[in-house]
Amino acid sequence: MQNRSVIDNVSPEVNNGRFPIQKVVGEWVHVTANIFGDGHDYLRAVVEYKTAKARKWTSVEMEDEGNDAWSASFQVTEQAVYQYRLVSWVDHLKTWLSGFKKKQADGQPMGVELVIGANFLNEVANKLKGKEALEVNDAVKSLGQEDESQAVNYVLSSPFAELLKKYPLRQYETIYDHDLKVKVGRQRERFSAWYELFPRSASPDINRAGTFKDVENLLPRISDLGFDVLYMPPVHPVGRKNRKGRNNATNALEGEPGSPWAIGAAEGGHKALLPELGDINDYQALINNAKTNYGIDIALDLAFQCAPDHPYIEEHPEWFIWRPDGTIMYAENPPKKYQDIVPINFETSDHKALWKELLSVVIYWCKAGITVFRVDNPHTKPYRFWEYIIEETNKKFPDVIFLAEAFTRPAIMAELAKRGFQQSYTYFTWRTTPHEMQEYLEELTSGELSQTMQPNFWPNTPDILAYEMMGAKQPQFIKRLLLAATLSSSYGLYGPSYELMENRGNTNGKEEYYDSEKYMVRHYDWTYENRITQAYRIINRARRENAALQQTNNIRFTSSENPNLLSYIKWSEDRSSFIWTIVNFDQDNRQGGHVRVPKDLLGENGFRVTDLLTGSQYWWNSNSNYVELDPWKWPAHVFKVEF
Repeated sequence: MQNRSVIDNVSPEVNNGRFPIQKVVGEWVHVTANIFGDGHDYLRAVVEYKTAKARKWTSVEMEDEGNDAWSASFQVTEQAVYQYRLVSWVDHLKTWLSGFKKKQADGQPMGVELVIGANFLNEVANKLKGKEALEVNDAVKSLGQEDESQAVNYVLSSPFAELLKKYPLRQYETIYDHDLKVKVGRQRERFSAWYELFPRSASPDINRAGTFKDVENLLPRISDLGFDVLYMPPVHPVGRKNRKGRNNATNALEGEPGSPWAIGAAEGGHKALLPELGDINDYQALINNAKTNYGIDIALDLAFQCAPDHPYIEEHPEWFIWRPDGTIMYAENPPKKYQDIVPINFETSDHKALWKELLSVVIYWCKAGITVFRVDNPHTKPYRFWEYIIEETNKKFPDVIFLAEAFTRPAIMAELAKRGFQQSYTYFTWRTTPHEMQEYLEELTSGELSQTMQPNFWPNTPDILAYEMMGAKQPQFIKRLLLAATLSSSYGLYGPSYELMENRGNTNGKEEYYDSEKYMVRHYDWTYENRITQAYRIINRARRENAALQQTNNIRFTSSENPNLLSYIKWSEDRSSFIWTIVNFDQDNRQGGHVRVPKDLLGENGFRVTDLLTGSQYWWNSNSNYVELDPWKWPAHVFKVEF
């Protein structure tokens, strides 16, 4: 098809349209491109979009930003897959009108010019029907009226300019259609606060292990602390063969529960529940109560691996790797050995049946009411497998969210997001200085990564006690909590351990807890209150009440004269909500300094800031302002900005 314009450098676009970008209902898609043509004719361009099931495209005009840069935005208003494309063309009417005005101002005769314009409008009218065609035909008549001066005045009028904008003459179009898509999910994909606990440790009675009913009794507390996702490690039967003992001991002692990630035993596999926790009715009662009465999603740990006595091994030996001596290969990460876990062989020739069975596991739990999966080590399985699992699941259950637990190389984490994971663990845990944190957030919130990967910041997990937290004091725990909750719109905590400020690492030199709950039953005082639980409530309330904290990508770091301070502003897309956070990274000492005001964001006038942690208010000027933070009081300011 003949055309006269070029569309290039389109954003957002992931792998030339191979993968969709990810948004949630109500968000805007901001489209930019370089668009230019040959010669000096004016161009017009639009972004066209629709849901995959809709027949007609909705069109939004692109704005010429200068120097061949064009932009437009559209809002996604329903949970669906959207398609979008760009269309540009030479605007003969606008080119004609520009020349018309110049010739008229020069005093030239305009009769022929009026005829040319009328001919263009006839072409437009021929493509229209009904009232629209009548409106354009009326304009043609106005250009052909006997009184030339009246016709000229009409052409120079604002109603005529509006008519040309409303009814473009689209000829010689360039269509940029690379099957660009937007996958639109629910708000919890973008904004969530996760609390992790082991259900076997939920018992209020020190003489017995916890159950689903005990977890259900904790829902009021978890809700009161402000969390909306409750995540529990695998709740399936735990293997007995090669069961690990306390502190990852190779052999478990009698009565030790083993790691819940060693899935499968005589009682069943990935579709079964550990009997000691309760049955399917108890689990569904927990799921329903959490969702209905507290707005909490229960997250299931999806760990596609097996204990040596998982039923799959006997039923499908072809799904596993067998050594020459006839023994099954267990998981290894030399020199580490995981004798209690057997990896699934995704290279099996029976991979189609394997994939179908594992999808049935996911669908089984979706039917039971699960809407969130925390996926264990997804980077050790094929990317196309996850694309298949997530796509097929979301076709039937569009509300389901998958979180990738993949502490691995950046390109791999990005690929998992492209394949459909709605959230991802990150390197937040290991960014320990203001410079490192700013650099990492700027990486996450710009370019292609910002369109596909929703970070979920975790200060700790049952697997990870970061070196920075070993021996840490109370200010350090509060600081990392506030950083996670204000930098990312989704964050999580391995809760009981965090609020007790457990900081004792294992003696093996690894970033692991001593007496890890992964291998034992713990007992907690679930009525316990301290500064951490107070901070949970305060920061989670601030997040719920301030839209600026409900997304990750709108963030601006501001300069500070003190390298121990990290200063950043976040704002809602409609700019009705601004939050300015300043964090002291020194857990031992008071730190102070001036922070500079970005005038392009906050304006030329002063404004009021209210610290959401303390309630204190200050009036700030528009240049720079002094702050001083005592880590033993609060290691941060979380200011609400009001103009």
